[in-house]
Amino acid sequence: MILNDSSMFIGIMSGTSADGIDIAIVRIGDAPDGAVELIQFSEYPMPEELRGSILSLAEPGINEVDRMGELDRALGQAYADTVLAAIHGVGLKADDISAIGCHGQTIRHRPKAGHPFTLQIGCSATVSEYTGITTVSDFRSRDIAAGGEGAPLVPFSHRRLFAHEQKNIAVINIGGIANVTWLGNDGSTIGFDTGPGNMIMDGLMLAFSDGRNTFDQNGALAASGTVCHPLLEKLMQHPFLQRKPPKSTGREEFGEAMVHLILEWPDIPDADRMATACQFTADSIENSIGFMPIEPAKWLVCGGGTRNRHLMNLLTEKFAPAPVKTTEVEDVPPQAVEAVCFAVLAKQALMGGTNTISEVTGARHNVCGGQITPGNNWAELLQSIPAWIR
Repeated sequence: MILNDSSMFIGIMSGTSADGIDIAIVRIGDAPDGAVELIQFSEYPMPEELRGSILSLAEPGINEVDRMGELDRALGQAYADTVLAAIHGVGLKADDISAIGCHGQTIRHRPKAGHPFTLQIGCSATVSEYTGITTVSDFRSRDIAAGGEGAPLVPFSHRRLFAHEQKNIAVINIGGIANVTWLGNDGSTIGFDTGPGNMIMDGLMLAFSDGRNTFDQNGALAASGTVCHPLLEKLMQHPFLQRKPPKSTGREEFGEAMVHLILEWPDIPDADRMATACQFTADSIENSIGFMPIEPAKWLVCGGGTRNRHLMNLLTEKFAPAPVKTTEVEDVPPQAVEAVCFAVLAKQALMGGTNTISEVTGARHNVCGGQITPGNNWAELLQSIPAWIR
């Protein structure tokens, strides 16, 4: 294990679209606010049989407990396999890694239920067993127990990675759902889900292609269409968009029902449906400005949505003259940001430090989120942690 003045961590992320597993290998300085350096980022496709099972389980159905139990283990095995592939791919060994931060795959997010809960699967015991590395998982539940929404969690790490002393900056993460973090130059942080990211567009493309294509490559289909304004107006009436933060959402509000609404809208071609869905994502992100103290001087964009050229062009037009850039300008590839964030959150959990922002999630106070599954390195790790807290 590398323990001089920095330690190595891995962050695992698989997003709402369930199209891949992201692995970030990160070196973090041993001081509490130590520098974060991305060593390697790798993207692995989600095995197709697992993706189908995830998307099926994400919608209410029958025999859910048995299906969830098996998928939990299978996904944990897939996470472990990708971690080992990433480690060996850069010439490292499992012993070089202090811990894994594993977000898991969200299959339910119900922060407004009678007994609020959130559920991410991807068995951390399986990850720890097959890698030998201590694994931190289930980052959201402690925040919900403290009265929060359990999301978004990444603003804590966004401030560590991207905050600026002279500028107010907004970070937009566009995965299946989009979320924004407002980083004030006075140290204040605001964050919330804005609404749909890629989820609706991906669902439409699956329908248009009879399952052959999972996304609109470069936003080409959206760019070729014309926005249907009556449909867009209907979409923008979704009550989530007017809800004040703290707020979070998921497939339950922007999943199949929204896709079907667009598919069933009469007398427009598929390109116009996609153009309208893309505009809906852009407009709902723009809508977030109304919940910020002041418009940011700069926008940083990360997540899979950065690959949609048409969506990026829409955002650039909307936020001008403020520049809209991907996080690549801050030396973090846009696809890697979320995985890096969960590596940072894992280290915080092991230190016993808070890794949530109650102003973002609505919790009664900041909490230390994450459940720890000891690996083969646990005894050695316990001896190392005091140096991180000093």
